[in-house]
Amino acid sequence: IDNPAVQAPGSDLARPWDAGPARRTAGAPAPAGPSTDLQEGPCGWGPCAPSVLQLCNNAEGYLAAYSLLAIFQGVVVNGLINISISTIEKRYELNSSLTGLISASYDIAFCVLSLFVSYFGEGGHKPRWLAFSAFMLGLGSLIFSLPHFNSGKYQYGRKVEDTCQAAEITFANATCSVNTNSSLHKYLYVFILGQLLLGVGGTPLYTLGTAFIDDSVPKHKSSLYIGIGYSMSLLGPAIGYVLGGQLLKVYIDIQIPERQDTTYTEVDPGDPRWLGAWWIGFLACFFVIWLLIIPFSCFPRHLPGTAKIQAEKISETHGDGSQVLVHTNNIGRSFKDFPMALLILLRNPVLMSLIIASSSEALVATGFATFLPKFIENQFGKSSSFSATLGGLVLIPAAALGQVLSGILVSKCKMSCRGIIKFMISTCSVALILNTVFLFAKCGNEPFAGVSETYNGTGTLYNLTAPCNADCRCLHSMYYPVCGRDEVQYFSPCFAGCASYSFNNMEKTYHNCSCIGKSQRENGSEDFPYEAVPGKCPTQCKLLPLFLGFFFFAVVFTFMAVTPTTVAILRCVPDKQRSFALGVQSVFLRILGTIPGPILFGIAIDNSCTLWDINECGTKGACWVYDNERMAYLLMGISAACKVITIIFVVMAVYFYKPPPLTKALPRKASEKIPAI
Repeated sequence: IDNPAVQAPGSDLARPWDAGPARRTAGAPAPAGPSTDLQEGPCGWGPCAPSVLQLCNNAEGYLAAYSLLAIFQGVVVNGLINISISTIEKRYELNSSLTGLISASYDIAFCVLSLFVSYFGEGGHKPRWLAFSAFMLGLGSLIFSLPHFNSGKYQYGRKVEDTCQAAEITFANATCSVNTNSSLHKYLYVFILGQLLLGVGGTPLYTLGTAFIDDSVPKHKSSLYIGIGYSMSLLGPAIGYVLGGQLLKVYIDIQIPERQDTTYTEVDPGDPRWLGAWWIGFLACFFVIWLLIIPFSCFPRHLPGTAKIQAEKISETHGDGSQVLVHTNNIGRSFKDFPMALLILLRNPVLMSLIIASSSEALVATGFATFLPKFIENQFGKSSSFSATLGGLVLIPAAALGQVLSGILVSKCKMSCRGIIKFMISTCSVALILNTVFLFAKCGNEPFAGVSETYNGTGTLYNLTAPCNADCRCLHSMYYPVCGRDEVQYFSPCFAGCASYSFNNMEKTYHNCSCIGKSQRENGSEDFPYEAVPGKCPTQCKLLPLFLGFFFFAVVFTFMAVTPTTVAILRCVPDKQRSFALGVQSVFLRILGTIPGPILFGIAIDNSCTLWDINECGTKGACWVYDNERMAYLLMGISAACKVITIIFVVMAVYFYKPPPLTKALPRKASEKIPAI
């Protein structure tokens, strides 16, 4: 049996640049240099290849284009959509379950297409696949903004007062009534279509795009380049939140219409009727993303120097014999080979252990990305906007730092596949220890009238209505917390019994509040120019800096495992299945991680609720107050359990991994030509 591992140095099979998709016989003539099979070429469009473009015809130029596309994909999918979803709910009369379907549509499209795109794209022109990705991402952004231009002008209606009104005044919203039929909810399908197209566009980016980076750079630099690309994808949501937040301060129709009816008072950003210009960001991203089609369409199938880089790489494929089956059966050339190719990957114990470990980490990451602002808001008594800002300042820089730092360490230390997996064990273990911050950096609940306080003994617990506000006709659906001079928080100025308000130095204050008692710090109310101010009462808990510090480093060490996981997956599978392996990982990552993560965290947080909103129709709405300690313990339990699962499966990956027996010192391309026995 001819085995290239024992061929003489002058034989054809020992030359790595002779490797190609067609099997060569021992006596066939060899090309003079590196194989033209890789189709390296100039940067351009056919015969049009300007010399200035050749400056970008390298791994750094491709990484720049890849990073820009990853940034704007994150801006749209994880930034603008998340911050605009509540505005879309109000404008198009959608409930939370329907907007949840909009959010899930991206992952649905990604899961359905990921396997097929990564399978058939492996042997294709990867940069052109990314040009297709940019086209679909831009088209999805455009379609997502179309409902604004088709739904007419926004009618914001009359202002709803937040103070206690006379008993004879009635509110339109105070009684249960069925909404009149509206065609606005039909735009749900347009939003779903936009999200599906965004999912189609995102699929090649994180499968074929990542594999192309690994193709084009030396093995010891791969982790660094992939880490930079992944960290840029985290910059997108940060830009999206900042951009979206600023655009929501602009009126939805740009110009506020003038009303002749005096009951229709003009709206401002602090008014509950205000809706911001959510659509502008999507329209802007549509133009920018489509501009990125140009650079991706001019890259060659393989960057110059790829053949030499591939020839110098040493295979670290998990040595169970599956790589021989891949090469001899030419898997990846037709759809009939798809089941066999998928089965080979599913039977790779190292790959599946790494995939399950990364899915467990993704569950925790997406859960905290969704609910960390809510945790900060309730634990430490901060406003929702400030909590969202703090959450972004902790999560995004920490995640980016972790990915870049791990990429640098793996690159500088030139870790082997087994060394990378062991490195993941250490980072996950440190992250598990740091997660204990939830045990000691937690806060108790502040006094809340109708929940933990009884309106100075005149009311009952878990009932917002008391004799002092019974005649105010307050709306349970209008949560607008105020802090009384008695240092007790009230659900709204109406439930505090406040009959009037005024502005002092541009700050709103409430007066004549029948439910608010005397200050606990003063003997009377004459020294207080107000009885209540908007917002929650200042918390007495001072553990926020400690929590943010520990949690920042927990996120850093958590994301230090992301880039090594990708690199280990690329190394433990045959060359022809690298993109397909990333596609399989993407499917499991969503099915086991990003989709159930927010659901599981949401159930845990809802389980810590102590008082729910039951509106006039008897429908259960949002939660008013949470048990802070119970919330902290539940989130700690989920996070710790997932970390333990991650460590177990990473240890299993180390145990199962076997380096290829015949290719420890053999170039990868030569090893591909080992025939089946």
